[in-house]
Amino acid sequence: MLDSFWKMPNRRFADGEVVMGRWPGSVLYYEVQVTSYDDVSHLYTVKYKDGTELALKESDIRSQSSFKHRKSQSSSSSPSRRSTSRSRSRSPGRPAKGRRRSSSQSREHKDDKKKTIQETNLALLKPSENNTRRYNGEPDSTERNDTSCIILEQKLKPDLEIERVLEQYSLRSREEEKKKEEIYSEKKIFETIKTIEKASSKTKELEFGGRIGTFMLIFFLPATVFYLLLMCRQDDPSLMNFPPPLPALESLWEARVFGVFLLWFFLQALFSLLPIGKVVEGLPLSNGRKLQYRINGFYAFILTAAAIGTLLYFQFELHYLYDHFMQFAVSAAAFSTVLSIYLYIRSLKAPEEELAPGGNSGYLVYDFFTGHELNPRIGSFDLKYFCELRPGLIGWVVINLAMLLAEMKIHNQSMPSLSMILVNSFQLLYVVDALWNEEAVLTTMDITHDGFGFMLAFGDLVWVPFVYSLQAFYLVGHPTVISWPVAAAITILNCIGYYIFRSANSQKNNFRRNPADPKLAYLKFIPTATGKGLLVTGWWGFVRHPNYLGDIIMALAWSLPCGFNHILPYFYVIYFICLLIHREARDEHHCKQKYGLAWERYCQRVPYRIFPYIY
Repeated sequence: MLDSFWKMPNRRFADGEVVMGRWPGSVLYYEVQVTSYDDVSHLYTVKYKDGTELALKESDIRSQSSFKHRKSQSSSSSPSRRSTSRSRSRSPGRPAKGRRRSSSQSREHKDDKKKTIQETNLALLKPSENNTRRYNGEPDSTERNDTSCIILEQKLKPDLEIERVLEQYSLRSREEEKKKEEIYSEKKIFETIKTIEKASSKTKELEFGGRIGTFMLIFFLPATVFYLLLMCRQDDPSLMNFPPPLPALESLWEARVFGVFLLWFFLQALFSLLPIGKVVEGLPLSNGRKLQYRINGFYAFILTAAAIGTLLYFQFELHYLYDHFMQFAVSAAAFSTVLSIYLYIRSLKAPEEELAPGGNSGYLVYDFFTGHELNPRIGSFDLKYFCELRPGLIGWVVINLAMLLAEMKIHNQSMPSLSMILVNSFQLLYVVDALWNEEAVLTTMDITHDGFGFMLAFGDLVWVPFVYSLQAFYLVGHPTVISWPVAAAITILNCIGYYIFRSANSQKNNFRRNPADPKLAYLKFIPTATGKGLLVTGWWGFVRHPNYLGDIIMALAWSLPCGFNHILPYFYVIYFICLLIHREARDEHHCKQKYGLAWERYCQRVPYRIFPYIY
């Protein structure tokens, strides 16, 4: 026991203690509260007044008492008293009495120059959020997005360097030199704005109902998919006909179907590995490293379309998918489960900094569901990024096409129904848009925050292709006739939703990529402590999540061609509203922790979350 006592880490500051923490890259200290301590890395996690959390070394933290003591010592001699004594003792530099006026003019000129330099530096500090007003909780004005401060910095850089060299040989007090050093330190931060993330630590706040909730979801999600597919097979898919008749277990599995699914999965993997398309970097990880991604999803879609067209040319019966739809869903569910088990086992050997911030709780079931490892890779092949857009999303379009052909064959039609054409067209546009703007997925929560576990594996490989195609599957067995005026109205509704969705996402992605773009000069934003800005104009000044609003409008347009006889085809829009409201709540929680007071000011400027004047 005595040995274990001596092995305990020598920790100076306790959890909850209020201390003074140095802002990384500067000599400024701000009041912070210690929230935790990592025995392995010997880093303190501290929380600033604006909500920003950083990991600091013990050498960057001081007690409040020692800090106040030093401050009182420095305040004993005011700047005016020091300047007076200095001017008296510096006889070689004192001017003659007859030149007193020119000396005052020179002093005024120096003061004006010094004032200009200070104002310039203060203007430069605003975007980096590295000023004391932010941490004192004082309101900050909305900054306009322009590059005038950068141009001004370049013009005054020679003057600043000259004055810095002259200061090395001046007789100014150490206090003034320290103040000048603070200005230079902060200016240096602005020149290299970096998002400072704390090292990966244990997940403290559990989502999705915690351990019990995630355990139930592992069984509830597959059961929901099978229930929806079984109901669509019924002549009367009413909710009153619950439960639907269950098929024999041996009819749910066929080795040939599973082989076709594996062929599809690995064919898409082959397409993703082709050396076509550009290679881009993702957002920086907790260790500062950026992963590389090849953007060729649209090319993979073109190759897939060519392969499907070749099969149809040789009269391959694509409605085979419709005839064995339930078996394909079972095969995809089995494969996603095996993949999730593999992902969790390999994550146990992953380094600490490669674990997902939301899936590192230490509880097996919870981490298995949410994903323990953030970016699992086999060489350069990123498993999560691949599954996010390729086999499930492109498979969704192939399934819709199979349902269209099945409708024509079953009902002996020379062409598909107008309802089926609308559903296929709307969802094809959505998938092509996602693949064309593939790079935008790198900034989503799925890539940056969530690990790759059962939740994303099952969602990407089973939920997306087999639930999102529910309207087309429903129309095969329950044809719905709509008039051309109704079809035109539904098309206009889908176009409105798509316009909101695409323009909002483009606005956000362009601003993230290059905030100084002159084309975005009309946008206003609230600067944050991370160096990023929160848009308060355009679509993002209308509601906090305009892309979600566009998504929901499109989801409604996809369901309307199915008519109003049953609620089953409207499951997607109902589910999607619940999903986006839940995701919006997750976004709100993470943004409040990340941006602190800046996020609160943003919420005051933009009070509505998704639906204007409603929610």
